[in-house]
Amino acid sequence: MTTDTTAVATTQVYRVWIRATPEKIWAAITDPEFNSKYAYRAPGFFDLKKGGSYHATATAEMKEFAAANGFEVPDTIIDGEVLESEPPRRLVQTWRMLMDPGTAAEPYTTLTWEIEEAKMQAGVCKLTVTHQLTDAPATARMTAGTEDEGAGGGWAWILCDLKTYLETGSAFAG
Repeated sequence: MTTDTTAVATTQVYRVWIRATPEKIWAAITDPEFNSKYAYRAPGFFDLKKGGSYHATATAEMKEFAAANGFEVPDTIIDGEVLESEPPRRLVQTWRMLMDPGTAAEPYTTLTWEIEEAKMQAGVCKLTVTHQLTDAPATARMTAGTEDEGAGGGWAWILCDLKTYLETGSAFAG
């Protein structure tokens, strides 16, 4: 008998290079009109000041999927607080996923978005997302996109779709 003891890192770092301006990337992250058009399509709302609120809301499709599979999804699926906001370069926020009882019971985690112009090519920016997941193993598995949690592709999926959307105008599941 074997036991899978694979640990998920308590700090996850993701990088993607995007052919877009820092301002366009910032808007894609922070504007619900924009952030509802890629990845899981859940609009995220930011009050972009220190101490401001953050929350993402469930889509009708999420609620329909949950109902068809015998569970409920709350209206607010992620919440948190803005810790730092330096448009269009840096956003630090707390982050807690509420759509799963296991992740909702864990403490807030810290998510940092950093946007910088790439030195290697004009018109390209590097987006680095660092997620500090101390004492949040269920959230770490979800955001890593591990199959055992049924979470889809996690941050890798979100960032790849963000890049695709900004560069082509179309998201993966369009």
